[in-house]
Amino acid sequence: MTNLEKAVLVIGGGIGGLGAALAAAEAGQKTVVFEQAPQFGEIGAGIQMGPNAMAVLDRFGLADEIAKYAVFPQRLVLKDVYTARELSVLDLGEEFKAKYGYPYIVLHRSDLHRVLFEACEKNPLISLINDQVIETVEETPAGVAVTNQRGEQFTGKAVIGADGLWSKTRKYFSDDQPICSHYVAYRGTIPISEISSNANMDDVIMWIGPNLHVVQYPVRRGELYNQVVVFKSSNYQEGSDDWGTPEEMDRVFEGCHPLVETALSFIQRQIRWPMYDREPIENWTKGNFTLLGDAAHPMLQYLAQGGCQALEDASYLADMLKVYGDNFEKAFTAYQEERIPRSAKVQKSARTWGEIIHAENPVSILLRNSLLESKEAKEFEMIDWLYGYKKIPAKI
Repeated sequence: MTNLEKAVLVIGGGIGGLGAALAAAEAGQKTVVFEQAPQFGEIGAGIQMGPNAMAVLDRFGLADEIAKYAVFPQRLVLKDVYTARELSVLDLGEEFKAKYGYPYIVLHRSDLHRVLFEACEKNPLISLINDQVIETVEETPAGVAVTNQRGEQFTGKAVIGADGLWSKTRKYFSDDQPICSHYVAYRGTIPISEISSNANMDDVIMWIGPNLHVVQYPVRRGELYNQVVVFKSSNYQEGSDDWGTPEEMDRVFEGCHPLVETALSFIQRQIRWPMYDREPIENWTKGNFTLLGDAAHPMLQYLAQGGCQALEDASYLADMLKVYGDNFEKAFTAYQEERIPRSAKVQKSARTWGEIIHAENPVSILLRNSLLESKEAKEFEMIDWLYGYKKIPAKI
């Protein structure tokens, strides 16, 4: 047994886990991060960070470093996937930044992860350990013990489970399973030189249609173009991987606008990403053990809030650790009392927004488009609840 009795143990070295480590360290806690992969890193392609997430990155002193890799789009645009008609525009310019305090950015997931990782590496309170598949968590008289795939045990004074959608730590709070939406995504980036001159580098574009959508935006200082193709498979079978194939993608998108057809011709087809979430749960804390990020509240990607909510978790957790010090049970309880209602609302709203953008019924589509087109680009009321989240911590 390795005794880390003076450390907070974080399970998972993704965006949420590294954010949790920075949060605990900010509160003065020695922290150890256990990552299951042979080395720290992030797969995937682009990620969108709303001002609610940028506030947290700024809090951790990372906003300037993030800006070196980010693109600062001027508009979020919804377009009809068949006609290219603009259905809705959200202006992300100066009024948006003034209202929410921070810009909306897009960047490559690996760039965000690297900035978080390097901040953890530089922090003398944080240790990072690879090749650690944590199988069990157990409260003992000596502290909270975690056991890895080799049977090695580590004991710390608290544990934060940040091990993602397929979390092994969540089982201590719920016996639920990830829910497949029957949608799949194909993601990838291509050199900006491959992109048609028709593409607007100042926009995040979402092409929408019945049971499908495509998202496009530049990343890495505008050097790469990120594309995500999403569709609902009619061939879904539980336990099977033979659904949502590239061949089905081509059939589903037949007849779409030529710009979307071009996007599909560039998309990487080797990796298929089935899309899952879970139902919100009413508790994710027990004693000196809590969950964070996707382990606590995995959500569908339609509001681009998965990473953002993990960072919000980390920020509020830092506040509560400062308030309660080594009384982790109180700190974790106060943290989840704030974060469960907030994250559950985002989870449910992501599902609802998915149903709206993927509407099939012609009447529903007509109603949706009419409502979207009636909104002004600088009309922010519908998003206030999401981007205007400014929870003031209890006084220390």
